[in-house]
Amino acid sequence: QVQLVESGGGLVQAGDSLRLSCAASGQTFSTLTMGTMGWFRQAPGKEREFVAAISWSGGPTSYADSVKGRFTISGDNAKNTLYLQTTELNSEDTAIYYCAASSNMIIPPPRGGSEYDYWGQGTQVTVSS
Repeated sequence: QVQLVESGGGLVQAGDSLRLSCAASGQTFSTLTMGTMGWFRQAPGKEREFVAAISWSGGPTSYADSVKGRFTISGDNAKNTLYLQTTELNSEDTAIYYCAASSNMIIPPPRGGSEYDYWGQGTQVTVSS
């Protein structure tokens, strides 16, 4: 089992930046075959949507068009932590952000939530305009 705990969300102004973190524990990717991790988000009244994903070996990344150029996904294998650096936030980025993990290394990193086996509880990001 893998436990994922997100942090770093908050209330910010439009144009601000936030760094979200996702700490993985349990049977982490340091012992599993290399896997894939990603960020998804869900805004009020909307479906969950893909944000970004990365092959945990430091390989390819994938981004939603809506965040490309503004968000950067990265991972620290030594800390078993996934990050999402967000910049130029706007009101449409307001959502609960979820970390997800797959024990399979999938290239390119998948955008479908069904590809991921483990999910965190989420961290709220609210952008005021």
